[in-house]
Amino acid sequence: MPLKGRICSRGVWDESIPGISFDENGESNYAKLFDKLVQGFPQGEKGGMIWNSVVNKIKKQGQGKKYDCIVGVSGGTDSCYLLYLAKIKYGLRPLAVNLDNGWSSDIAVKNIKKVTNSLDIDLETFVIDYEEVKRVLRAYIKASLPWIDSPTDLAIKAALYKIAQRERIKFILNGSDFRSEGKQPTEWTYSDAKQLRFLVKTFENARIKNYPYYTISQLFGYGYIRNIKMFRPLNYLDYKKKSAQEFLIKEFGWEYYGGHHHENLFTKFAIAYWLPEKFGIDKRKITLSSQILSGEITKEEALRILEIPALDSNSVQREIEFILKKLDFSETEFNGYFTAPNKYYYDYPSYMPLLQKYYKLFQSVLSKVLPFTPTFFYEDKMRNLPK
Repeated sequence: MPLKGRICSRGVWDESIPGISFDENGESNYAKLFDKLVQGFPQGEKGGMIWNSVVNKIKKQGQGKKYDCIVGVSGGTDSCYLLYLAKIKYGLRPLAVNLDNGWSSDIAVKNIKKVTNSLDIDLETFVIDYEEVKRVLRAYIKASLPWIDSPTDLAIKAALYKIAQRERIKFILNGSDFRSEGKQPTEWTYSDAKQLRFLVKTFENARIKNYPYYTISQLFGYGYIRNIKMFRPLNYLDYKKKSAQEFLIKEFGWEYYGGHHHENLFTKFAIAYWLPEKFGIDKRKITLSSQILSGEITKEEALRILEIPALDSNSVQREIEFILKKLDFSETEFNGYFTAPNKYYYDYPSYMPLLQKYYKLFQSVLSKVLPFTPTFFYEDKMRNLPK
């Protein structure tokens, strides 16, 4: 998607990004946010010391158990490489967990099996009833929200916590990495359990029965009472996505799926079609900017990538037809929702007003629940998010 207006002197953040501002040198506040995250999640010797201390805790608390940690796997680069690091490089005993919501690509499923089989790691697949998945995703489309795949993000974390509690595992390892993925604006991506339940009831006239999610109180129960911690090792390690992909291909016969998070077919549709065509949002601007500042690519390379549509124009109609069939939408119905006025998280009930009102209290509470400060707090401090 073409760049809009002023462009950050250091990355490709532009004026299409919510809350962006520039200093006298043309540097955006998003570039400065990246610098703050680098300070909060250091690599090199300091990052290695932080991660090694976590490894020691994992091994100590996992003594006498079949598994000492859980790794959520999608078949993508980050999670597959993290599995390798956990078992081979750091000697951990992970249980791999994959969420099956009916939208995984064949390539992703094969990648998971190749890596877990080669590493002799047990795999548990958490299957969600597809009729409920369908109701949830339909509700988010009807609500005209940007990140219609946010229910999947919520479900993945909820499933990991549920299995960790059942297996009495204290550590969950997450493959997210802000240096290669970037910090997306909250307006583009935020949702939570309160909003999830409201949208399903409002737009699908249904109640959630088995779809996994967690409330604020449940998160407190997992993180504080049961002391289950979700950790992101790649934030502290000298990780490069391209090198990781080359290693996975050579070592396991892993296959690339064509784009950022395209290992899930609904996620692919949300990122490559729904966001850019309905909202004018190209999440690649965030991801590529972070990769520029991380030294993975040059600004010139990023600009060339952005000239290419996120979804091949020859396959657009086929992709839409597939989505409509799986979600039981007629073309007329879908077009009505697609052309409806755009909405954002603050247009519907959520926990966000509460989080912002009791900002300092939640920072204190979350420090006991999570092993790191959520990136949301870095962003809100930088630019005052809408309530």
